[in-house]
Amino acid sequence: MYDGRVFDLDRDLVDLGASQVVREYVAHPGAVGVIALDDQDRVLLLSQYRHPVRRVLWEPPAGLLDVAGEDEVTAAARELAEEADLVAGSWWRLVEIFTTPGGSSEHITLFLARDLAPTSTPFPRVDEEAGMQAVWVPLDEAVDGVLAGRLQCPTTVTGVLAAAVARSRGWAGLEQVAVG
Repeated sequence: MYDGRVFDLDRDLVDLGASQVVREYVAHPGAVGVIALDDQDRVLLLSQYRHPVRRVLWEPPAGLLDVAGEDEVTAAARELAEEADLVAGSWWRLVEIFTTPGGSSEHITLFLARDLAPTSTPFPRVDEEAGMQAVWVPLDEAVDGVLAGRLQCPTTVTGVLAAAVARSRGWAGLEQVAVG
């Protein structure tokens, strides 16, 4: 129905067995997010203006799967470098979500990144990314922020809570992944 810069609007005829229905939804390329934790178990959050909700939200580094042939963890590493000027020495698949399955195909894979170091060259930022501020928040304080409703971005909510649960389990059960 509509082809956009970031997403499309599709209409499908869906066979439910007893009937057929028309469903319209946002067709999204998918995305990745990074829960970057430093040696003090502080999570990196970035401020970013999100026009549809008319607010600045605190989010982990994240971005679209918009580079042909790029696997998810490589995309996550690219986003961490582009948005936070960081590289990570260790990566784990943390959690996967469908953000709004009633109206969008958007799928986000969140990764846990540890052993962080600065990139050699800062990445130039434009548009909404130009004014981003970075803060390091103790993971327990981030959990409190989620539960109190101060942190509302779905990647932040899901990633922070998943990281807190994984930490409480001694990080057992996470799949370690390699970039590239």
